[in-house]
Amino acid sequence: MEFYKYQGTGNDFVMIDNRDLQFPKDQKIIKKLCDRRFGVGADGLILLENDAQYDFKMVYYNSDGGESTMCGNGGRCLVAFAFFLDIFEEKCTFIAIDGEHEAEIKNGIVKLKMIDVENISLDGNDSVLNTGSPHYVKYVDNIDLFNVFAEGKQIRYSPTYQEKGINVNFVEKISDEEIFVRTYERGVEDETFSCGTGVTASALTFLEKNNLNTVKVETLGGKLKVYAEKKGESFLNIWLEGPAKQVFRGKIDLSI
Repeated sequence: MEFYKYQGTGNDFVMIDNRDLQFPKDQKIIKKLCDRRFGVGADGLILLENDAQYDFKMVYYNSDGGESTMCGNGGRCLVAFAFFLDIFEEKCTFIAIDGEHEAEIKNGIVKLKMIDVENISLDGNDSVLNTGSPHYVKYVDNIDLFNVFAEGKQIRYSPTYQEKGINVNFVEKISDEEIFVRTYERGVEDETFSCGTGVTASALTFLEKNNLNTVKVETLGGKLKVYAEKKGESFLNIWLEGPAKQVFRGKIDLSI
C-alpha cells in the first residue's frame, strides 16, 4: 500500500489516502506500520477519508494501534496532506472524532481551529482540561533537565487517571509571551517531540494566568503558536498554528 510520512514540529505520522476504504483497520497492522524498527515509524497513523458534509474526514490511531481522540499536530499534517492531494485550495473544513474543524494553509504553515474548551479544572496546583484529548498541565523549573518520561508515566498511571489515561504536559515560562512544553503522550506511552492538543492545553493555562490572547510555544520539535478568546470560564475561537511537512512517500507490505 502507498503511504506518506508527515511531521509537524517533530510529531510524525503515517498518512494514508483511504478514500477508497481499502485500508484494513487492523490494530496489529497499524502498530507494525508505526514501529520504528519493523515498519515506517511514527507517533501515529492517520487515514484521510471522504465525508458527505465536509472536505474530508480524519481517522486517527496512536502508535499502539488503537483509535484515539483528537491529535492537533496530526490534524495539521492531515490538512497539509489534503492540500497536497488537491482536495481544497486554501481553506477547508473536516470532521474528526471530536467534531468539526476549520483550517487554512499558507506557505507550509497550517492554522487549525480546535474545539472550544468549557473550563479548566484543578488537581492540586495543576490543571486538567480537554482540548480534543484529555490533558494534565504542570508547571516546572529547569524543563530541559526534567525527567518527562518518569514523571509523566507516574501521573498517567496514577489511580485518578489510569483507567482512561491522560496526556501529561510539563511547562516552563520562557518570557511573558512564550512557554516551553514537553509532553508524555498516552497511547505512545513516551515523550513525543511535540503534541498539538497538549501545546493547546498548556497555552490556554498560560493565557488564563496572564490574560493574553496569543502565546508562542517552544517544543523539542519546533515552534508553534496558539490563539484564543476567553469568555467567562470558557475559551473560544482557539487556533493552533505551525509547520507541517511531507517527509517522504513509499509503498509497504501490510502482511504481518
